Amino acid sequence: MIFERITEPGLSQYAYAVGCQGAKRIAIVDPMRDIDVYLDFARSHGVEITEVLETHIHADYASGARELAERTGATLRLSAYDRGEQFEVGYPHTPVQHGDEIELGGVRLQAMHTPGHTPEHLSWLVFDVHRSPGTPMAMLSGDFLFVGSLGRPDLLGADATDALARQLHQSVASLASLPDSLEIHPGHGAGSMCGAGMSGRPMSTLGYERLTNPMLDPTLDQDQFVQRMLANLPPRPDYYTRMKVLNSRGPATLGPISAGPSITPEDAGRLMGQGHVVLDLRSQTDFGRGHVPGSVCIGLGKNFSMWSAWMLDADTPIILAGNSDRNVEAAVRGLVRVGLDRIAGHLTGGVQGWIDSGLETARHEVIPSTELQERLDAGEPLCVLDVRTDVEWNNGHIDGAVHVPLPELPRQVDRFVGGDPVVTVCNGGYRSAIAAALLERAGATGIIDQLGGMTAWNRAGCSTTTETAPSA
Repeated sequence: MIFERITEPGLSQYAYAVGCQGAKRIAIVDPMRDIDVYLDFARSHGVEITEVLETHIHADYASGARELAERTGATLRLSAYDRGEQFEVGYPHTPVQHGDEIELGGVRLQAMHTPGHTPEHLSWLVFDVHRSPGTPMAMLSGDFLFVGSLGRPDLLGADATDALARQLHQSVASLASLPDSLEIHPGHGAGSMCGAGMSGRPMSTLGYERLTNPMLDPTLDQDQFVQRMLANLPPRPDYYTRMKVLNSRGPATLGPISAGPSITPEDAGRLMGQGHVVLDLRSQTDFGRGHVPGSVCIGLGKNFSMWSAWMLDADTPIILAGNSDRNVEAAVRGLVRVGLDRIAGHLTGGVQGWIDSGLETARHEVIPSTELQERLDAGEPLCVLDVRTDVEWNNGHIDGAVHVPLPELPRQVDRFVGGDPVVTVCNGGYRSAIAAALLERAGATGIIDQLGGMTAWNRAGCSTTTETAPSA
């Protein structure tokens, strides 16, 4: 048997390769947009991709299923339960019903309709035909069952949430006939916004989830289940609707990953005047020392794809600016995974090339925690803007700070223009750099970015409070 989890840490996303080495055939389940990863896997294992499967219409990343099936000649199998729903797949595929099976040599896959996260959601049971043909060994549970959690039911809007949550309860009930030994292999791990309270472990067993997953508590009736399910949902990213639309119609064929042409600083300046945006891929400190005026800073880190999708307009052409060609290539891959395809090119020589050209360069202070504490203690008029989540804020923040979670800042940014200098704060310095760039683009001046966020603040022994006011 071949069973491989293929991980993309930036979106905490898991795709799977499942099949039979003897038959030299595999299925790829829930592939992302940059399909070369799966083609390389098949090539290195000497097998053919004959099936491409999806658990549901994804909201957090752009699907590579259609293009992978076209490139390989594989059969594209998608849920039949999208018909008449808010989102329907609009491109050719083979519809799959509950109970449908796929034979891959010594491996059999069986579809199981598990709605709730979405109406069409399928899970896939995996059977080892030679060892235990009647008992499934694993479930590819997609966004239905996570380690420690379930998939959120609110992606289709408030009007559909209660009904989906009740469908989710019924899907949990349908697990009753499955054995404790069943391995659970979900579509995401901790860090994904597709569910709340996910464990950092990439897999579990159904027996362990029955013991520890609060949403599998058998004493909950349906109303209690719904109440618990909806009580702690994470913020819903604005871009999820865009991704559902994109994946319903099918993302455009991507082809080879390319960073586009090299764009001189002078040409980049002209293009910015025509509506392009420079995306700065560097760190908090590098961005503060000098950057292209009006650029957006989203550091090339673990959560690059998610924050790019949340902060960037999909219709705005992007000019990439990093420290190396390798950074730029990694950024392209991260952007296309969330449907940000309008990449005009990359800045010649990166931001240093811009600075060396003599063009106007923007800068702002990046100060350590101790200096910020001293300036606040001295009574300097500073507006401390904390852009962390509600949970992070409630666990402790700088006294007198204003709380606006970063996803909400684009809608509230104007309130910070024309007043006291704003100090941006997050947990480690990543989100505060994004916030500093948003403030600058809105016209704020005197911006200060606190180095290292609240992690550095607490390490330095600076004072915090858990008072809830002021907030947004």
